[in-house]
Amino acid sequence: MSLGDRISAHLRENRTGMVHDLLFAVAWVAFVTVLTSTVFTTAPQWAYYLFMLAGIPAYFGFFISLEIAKEQQAARD
Repeated sequence: MSLGDRISAHLRENRTGMVHDLLFAVAWVAFVTVLTSTVFTTAPQWAYYLFMLAGIPAYFGFFISLEIAKEQQAARD
């Protein structure tokens, strides 16, 4: 299997997950940018980076809670 075939297969298998990851990242960066440019206008630059870094646990927390909710919904059905 060539490299191109492996990349193509990987993209086919993980397409929706990668789209969700990208959408979360864009939404998080937009949220932090709006937050730091409107609410925390006098905050130091490191606060912006700290908010960006907080996106990592926010990402995992969101998708883990989403998975738990899906499992609970499936258990009820």
